[in-house]
Amino acid sequence: MICRILPFLILFLFSFSSYDSANKSNKPSELKWVASNATSSLESRCKSFYATLDQNHFSLPNFDVFLAAFQGYEQLKQQGQIVNDILTVIDFSLSSKEERLWVIDMNCQQILLQTLVAHGRNSGLEYATNFSNDNESFKSSLGFYLTGEMYQGKHGTSLRLDGLEYGINHNARERAVVIHGADYVSKKIATKQGYIGRSLGCPAVPYDVHQQLIQLIKNKSCLFIYHPSKHYLTNSKLLS
Repeated sequence: MICRILPFLILFLFSFSSYDSANKSNKPSELKWVASNATSSLESRCKSFYATLDQNHFSLPNFDVFLAAFQGYEQLKQQGQIVNDILTVIDFSLSSKEERLWVIDMNCQQILLQTLVAHGRNSGLEYATNFSNDNESFKSSLGFYLTGEMYQGKHGTSLRLDGLEYGINHNARERAVVIHGADYVSKKIATKQGYIGRSLGCPAVPYDVHQQLIQLIKNKSCLFIYHPSKHYLTNSKLLS
């Protein structure tokens, strides 16, 4: 009796093992397919958003920069971290003479503000090329931030920032990296010397827009500082 059953039992076990192996072998390709589809879907939604974005007489950020910002924003929104649906994009691949900060209303799909913004004094002169998360580095930090609370400091009304990327910008609050106004950030200075003044690491903006900017982006909105740094693009979990 056992001899009669044994061949069928072996066949059954072999078939189950083959099926299981086939399923396992398909899983990596299935995961790649899902990931590829998700990336394609996000890029498609981003392209649609970008194409219909109301420029409101301002220029558009570079699409690749906006795509990176959009990707991180979407993840943070899904995680419930964003309360104020405003996305601030800073493109530090551009000259400091250019208005390289955009404030975008993600619900109304409209650019609300575009302005000059400073980088840290040890990050570079006209262009920012070096970045750090270290105290006393006087360099800018890349990546995604949430805006915190307003306060009155030596630069007047200022806005605290919380870095969301460990090892990249998580020391922002400890370093007192904040949004504030600065008289060294102006078109007049940019024209005179070929670059605007630099901060101790803060994304400082002109005094004539800093109050408006802070009111727009306060209370847990998303701020993204971009640069095509290999170190950042490789290590950011929000862009992987």
